[in-house]
Amino acid sequence: MTETNENQSQQGETVTLYEAIGGDAAVRALTRRFYELMDIVPEAARCRAIHPPNLSGSEEKLYEYLTGWLGGPPLYTDKRGHPMLRRRHFAAPIGPAERDEWLLCFVRALEETVPSEGLRKIILEPVTRLAHHMQNQE
Repeated sequence: MTETNENQSQQGETVTLYEAIGGDAAVRALTRRFYELMDIVPEAARCRAIHPPNLSGSEEKLYEYLTGWLGGPPLYTDKRGHPMLRRRHFAAPIGPAERDEWLLCFVRALEETVPSEGLRKIILEPVTRLAHHMQNQE
């Protein structure tokens, strides 16, 4: 996911979602808020439980991944190779509850950090599909 027709400058240049939401600072804010919410929202307890006690490593990986996924620098792939997200998460039991709790935190973080409703919708649809793809338990 790197470009949208909705996000083009007046000169006809394509603007990535990364640029449209505010670049590095916006992706940092989104990932920081996501993990803050995971730590404090009682409705996310099962999702929080499958993460390590210290969330800083998880936050950094999500920041790197989202940066490239949104059309910014390919930080994750440069550092870690192909994401293989489902494979990398297979050790964590992700059922419908964990998936939905992850999405709850992501939606809230997105709403709090990305002012444009249109951009949030563009981002949320594939993120929701990805969350469903990550589920590995019934």
